[in-house]
Amino acid sequence: MMNIEEIRMHCLSKKQVTEGFPFDNDTLVFKVKNKMFALMNLEGELRINLKCDPAEALLLRERYRSVLPGYHMSKRLWNTVVVDDSITDELLKRWIDDSYNLIVQKLPVKDRKQL
Repeated sequence: MMNIEEIRMHCLSKKQVTEGFPFDNDTLVFKVKNKMFALMNLEGELRINLKCDPAEALLLRERYRSVLPGYHMSKRLWNTVVVDDSITDELLKRWIDDSYNLIVQKLPVKDRKQL
């Protein structure tokens, strides 16, 4: 099961990613070109919000007990993943990668070329 630092390092390994605390000191936000792709709480139960294709978001919620509608986010486009032993590290990394890629695909062409 990945810990906060492992998740953080995976997010930061992506091109042009920055991290910060735009909301409060308990929510670490990862952005690519100033667009959020992951939000992670630093207090309490480890959870991460990830952007997701709307159809896949519903499927993941049905299949995995630790995948919930996005907390404080658009329930259609975001999932909250409770990081526990029901989710493999590989699966969580893939979901982080998918979230990053969804954001990158929506960037203007000039920004995508920089990546």
